[in-house]
Amino acid sequence: MAVVVPVLTRFKGCLLGHAVGDALGAPVEFIARDIILATHGADGITDMQPWHTENAAFRKGSWTDDTQMMLATAQGILDAEESSEAGLEGAVLKHADPREGVAERYLDWVATQDDPAHQRYPGATCLEALRSGTIGSMFEPINDRKGAGGIMRVAPAGLAYPPERAFDHAAEFASVTHGHPTGYLAAGFYADVISRLVTGVTVPEAISDTREYLVGFDDSLETQHAVDLAVELYMSDEPVQRGIERIGQGWVAEEALGISLFCALNSPHDFATATLSAVNITGDSDTTGALTGALLGTMLGESSIPGSWLMVLERRSEISALAERLHELWRSFG
Repeated sequence: MAVVVPVLTRFKGCLLGHAVGDALGAPVEFIARDIILATHGADGITDMQPWHTENAAFRKGSWTDDTQMMLATAQGILDAEESSEAGLEGAVLKHADPREGVAERYLDWVATQDDPAHQRYPGATCLEALRSGTIGSMFEPINDRKGAGGIMRVAPAGLAYPPERAFDHAAEFASVTHGHPTGYLAAGFYADVISRLVTGVTVPEAISDTREYLVGFDDSLETQHAVDLAVELYMSDEPVQRGIERIGQGWVAEEALGISLFCALNSPHDFATATLSAVNITGDSDTTGALTGALLGTMLGESSIPGSWLMVLERRSEISALAERLHELWRSFG
């Protein structure tokens, strides 16, 4: 008998799962898998660990720029969609266009990046784009980059908006800093899958339905290939780590998308197994962990995330509160 997962717990599971996966991957980003295994044992990293940058040290449960920017996306969506004075008739929206609200929050974020305490491996493309004085778009691309810095932050679009609209908005949000079509179409695909998982469909169903929408976009072949490869490897029973290696290392958007989909397909009922598979790789461990954690959290709800990880998670209450506000917004679109 299938377990019914209340929608609100899916919302919390998504954002908390993202932050948990990010925090798990932070200590091993930039480290080759064989070194991870030699350092942490045959299973690799299996629990929260402290980590550090060149300028600061962070306790276990701390997350990176991936979650900083994911939360900025959530706040920007809410800025645009919620009334500036909630509950008052005739209240004026802060931003007519969600892209404007999200971009403003990204600019707030980049303004913090001169402080070592806030520098958590920020991506060079995000920094360069946001400091340029120009806000990119799909129609006026700011560069030709497709790094994972665009896809890593768009999960809230999948919570706030229904399918297809989630795709469109997430692609817009990614294009603020990443102008390559794969950079923003992979982001759109990821958020759209989340928007479908929220309703209780399976991962294969969500991937299939979103792919039908993807093929209508020009320049989508690279993203299509990444999605198809993830599904093919899953269907062929390829061992998880070997499959991940065939997809890539997650530094670019389509590889990060493929790895997270592949891990979710292989362990759809086990948050920890899926997320740790995505973390213990040679590559962008915090991003692949965050994307996979958000997928599994959306499918299974907050209770699927090990309690010991949630107990030490940085700013857990704030993340949960944002999830609740996104849930209310989602209900208003119903």
